[in-house]
Amino acid sequence: MQIFQKVEGIRSALHEAQLKGKKIGFVPTMGNLHQGHLELIKLAQKTNDIVVCSIFVNGLQFGLHEDWDQYPRTFEEDCKKLADVSCDMLFHPDENQMYPNGLDSQTRVICSSMTDYLCGASRPGHFEGVTTVVSKLLNIIKPHELVLGRKDYQQMAILYRMIEDLCFPVRIIEAEIHREVDGLAMSSRNVYLSALERQNASQLYKSLSWVAGKIRLGDRNFIALEKEAADQIKKAGFQPDYISICNSRTLEMATIDDCDIAVLGAMYSSAARLIDNISLH
Repeated sequence: MQIFQKVEGIRSALHEAQLKGKKIGFVPTMGNLHQGHLELIKLAQKTNDIVVCSIFVNGLQFGLHEDWDQYPRTFEEDCKKLADVSCDMLFHPDENQMYPNGLDSQTRVICSSMTDYLCGASRPGHFEGVTTVVSKLLNIIKPHELVLGRKDYQQMAILYRMIEDLCFPVRIIEAEIHREVDGLAMSSRNVYLSALERQNASQLYKSLSWVAGKIRLGDRNFIALEKEAADQIKKAGFQPDYISICNSRTLEMATIDDCDIAVLGAMYSSAARLIDNISLH
């Protein structure tokens, strides 16, 4: 696996590959890789000649009092995991490479819809950081396919919109959520869970599954379903951030006539915020 830290280095290498007609797949990450990330790499390999992974802990998407300093940085272990699944290239820039004029003066990419509610309400400015860094990475890598996990459903929906609005010549490939045996969605932040919290952390998935089951049976009292799911999470010892039954495309509150529905949720443990979702079509 080739490792690049400089923008010009990976641009040059990928330019040569593009001249040869190679198809490029791209998996952006913040590192601390788990099996879910590796499944994204494997999915990208199915339809691309070269797969590029990036590891960059993006300060622009961390808000005040969030865990940028404490975010796990496991570069050596990550490199070994990527090499074991035959990832072709790793882009590991520092902040000076990504933000040469500093974070405060960085030109921002702002998506005017879908960013102020759900996770956006709890993390102001977060999605502005995501859209800015992903647009920069797409300009650097110039991939044919961008592989994203469905766990970050709102983020994926916003990136769909950004790519459409800004005419990026890239196709999004969606990967299913990779889960632990008990249903907990794999996440780099799961390491923050205490032993007791880990025993009950699958409650978010269980509550979302309960809501989805009720909807499949014809229950359209969405507000009551959201409230009951939040109560289930509280009883399991966690603080719900939100449970929301949304239109899958717009992420606005679902109506009784909607056929494509996503049930999204987030909850707090003592030291982490976990998210999950279930789609109904």
